[in-house]
Amino acid sequence: MKILYAIQGTGNGHISRAREIVPLLQQYGTVDLLISGTQADVKLVQEVKYQLHGFSFIFGKKGGVNHYETWKSMNLPRFVKDMRTIPLKDYNLILNDFEPVTAWACKTRGIESVGLSHQASFQSGKVPKPRSIDWAQLVMKYYAPATHYVGFHFDRYDDFIYTPVIRGEIRNMQRSNLGHYTVYLPAIDDQYLLPLLKQVPQVKWEVFSKHSRQSYRDENVWVRAVNNEQFNESLASCEGLFTGGGFEGPAEALYLGKKLLVAPMKFQYEQQCNAYALKQFGLPVIWASNKNWLPLIKEWVARPQEHHFDFPDETAAVIDKVVKQFAR
Repeated sequence: MKILYAIQGTGNGHISRAREIVPLLQQYGTVDLLISGTQADVKLVQEVKYQLHGFSFIFGKKGGVNHYETWKSMNLPRFVKDMRTIPLKDYNLILNDFEPVTAWACKTRGIESVGLSHQASFQSGKVPKPRSIDWAQLVMKYYAPATHYVGFHFDRYDDFIYTPVIRGEIRNMQRSNLGHYTVYLPAIDDQYLLPLLKQVPQVKWEVFSKHSRQSYRDENVWVRAVNNEQFNESLASCEGLFTGGGFEGPAEALYLGKKLLVAPMKFQYEQQCNAYALKQFGLPVIWASNKNWLPLIKEWVARPQEHHFDFPDETAAVIDKVVKQFAR
């Protein structure tokens, strides 16, 4: 059996999930990997056969998407050319983790594909979603269309939705609490973040920055470039995680029993939905409308850890079901 696994390269969550799924897929046949997008800091350990430009959302530095840089990075002629060059008919199964080139190539050629992603869960009307303008929901629906969907979310909201894929390296880590707080806010520059965190001097902050290649300390804040192993170690030994409204990072923190505070990116519909779902569980959220973050951060730091989430290891069973149900 030949399997094509197409992965979105914007952000780290898609790549992190793929690191867990690829070895499972390889048990069923030959797996070719395709990645489009350029914003991920985490890399796959397996060889990538197709590296495409795709459509990436470029992170800004003030809490949102940099729309100008995102627009500049888009190359529609290249997108169409890449769509036409992928040999889709060579594969018995095409899996898509919110990757648009392969998704649209399949759609235009009438070839079946499986949307295997967190975003696939948004096809269900049962998933918690805030009120939003119609175009945001349309982007989520048509950015990477598929003929079948298998989704992951914080809860089993529908019969095709499963709990998060927690990487084995996270499941097997020794948990501890050394008292520090881990921070990963890729859409906020250090110059905006550090003055805020230094106003909570009793806390040691470990910031993983997408905007700094140098490691440095500024009073009670330690800033490091994003590194998967170092971040995992910091997360496993922290008191809590302060991060954006992504999916994998918050899910891993919840699995490890860590306190969680999320600040979803402005104008990023998926992150707004994730934060809205977490809010339903009683977890704190800093919305874009909150102009003064300091009281909310202080309240979060002072509040004891109260939540508990059980994310069973069901990834192998999900992949087995997908292969047996959709491979041709």
